[in-house]
Amino acid sequence: MSDGAETLFERIIAGEIPADVVYQDETTFAFRDIRPQARVHVLVVPKKRYRNLGELAAADPQLLADVALTARRVAELEGVLESGYRVVFNTGDDAGQTVFHVHAHVLGGEPLGLFGAGA
Repeated sequence: MSDGAETLFERIIAGEIPADVVYQDETTFAFRDIRPQARVHVLVVPKKRYRNLGELAAADPQLLADVALTARRVAELEGVLESGYRVVFNTGDDAGQTVFHVHAHVLGGEPLGLFGAGA
């Protein structure tokens, strides 16, 4: 599950590092990305650490569902639920994952262009 070293996200959740918190509940924590890629760019992190999406899905499907529901709640709070939003999980180095604590990027608030078009 983890290597024991505390992640940046665990320090943010603990309040050791300041963040612009959008939403939190018992199992998830959502805060604005410090390098936004869209007008709305919020990270949704489970409070319990799993390294990546596959690890989370295999170990705790309910927590994965909580992350998805929090992503929807963030979209609602940010006013993009109806206009549309994108949820992205990066898994591994080749995908650009830089913090190895699974997190969803909730992006929206502007046209995001075609991604996976034709699929």
